[in-house]
Amino acid sequence: MRKKIVAGNWKMNLDFSQAQQLMQQLAEYQNNNTSACEVYIAPPALYLTTAKNTFSKGEVGVFIQEVSEHTSGAYTGEVSVDMLSSIGAQGAIIAHSERRQYHGETDSHANRKVKMCLDKGLTPIYCNGETLEQRKANQHFEVIKNQTEVALFTLTAEEIKKVVIAYEPVWAIGTGETATPEQAQEIHAFIRNLIADKYGKEVAEEVSILYGGSVKPNNAKEIFSKPDVDGGLIGGAALKVEDFSAIIEAFN
Repeated sequence: MRKKIVAGNWKMNLDFSQAQQLMQQLAEYQNNNTSACEVYIAPPALYLTTAKNTFSKGEVGVFIQEVSEHTSGAYTGEVSVDMLSSIGAQGAIIAHSERRQYHGETDSHANRKVKMCLDKGLTPIYCNGETLEQRKANQHFEVIKNQTEVALFTLTAEEIKKVVIAYEPVWAIGTGETATPEQAQEIHAFIRNLIADKYGKEVAEEVSILYGGSVKPNNAKEIFSKPDVDGGLIGGAALKVEDFSAIIEAFN
């Protein structure tokens, strides 16, 4: 049975004391409540070790927001999968729309990073999604198909079952716009069908697909109720424990 997941992407937010406070609040919440889903956070890389120490019982999975496609060497500012594994982190977000837009991330890069994570026993959260222009031009299915095939379809069936996919309509990130639950379900089902066509329905049913477009406490339950939506990759609402915990509770 595929995992239900709520993952918080903190992006480039919070100074160290603020990050510590949020981690401690989340640890306290998790210790005092039973979640019906797995909970992950992706703080800035500088805070990963602090996060691992805070969540030493494994009650919250710790992810990096981006990881290098290189194993080691003269790549200033990069973090390798070996480094990530050595501190006990659980995985990495790969090909987030902001990495695509601002840093030239492609699905070919993503393919290499996904494979490297899997080879080290790390969980990749692979992001895909269309821009507003692409949706208006009715190209969203074509875009999603191409992204998914390039990034993931060199994997074996056993490997792809370990990948978490996050569909993020770029037009609904940080804009206040949100795809309707029906729009989210439509794309999630499309992605699952792509995987089923390639690897078989049984494999596709094991892949968790998250929605990553402005999930908030007031819409999480309806979005998560859709049959092919297995949780959310949360941005701004992950920075306040009261909002993030309310989204977690949408699965209860």
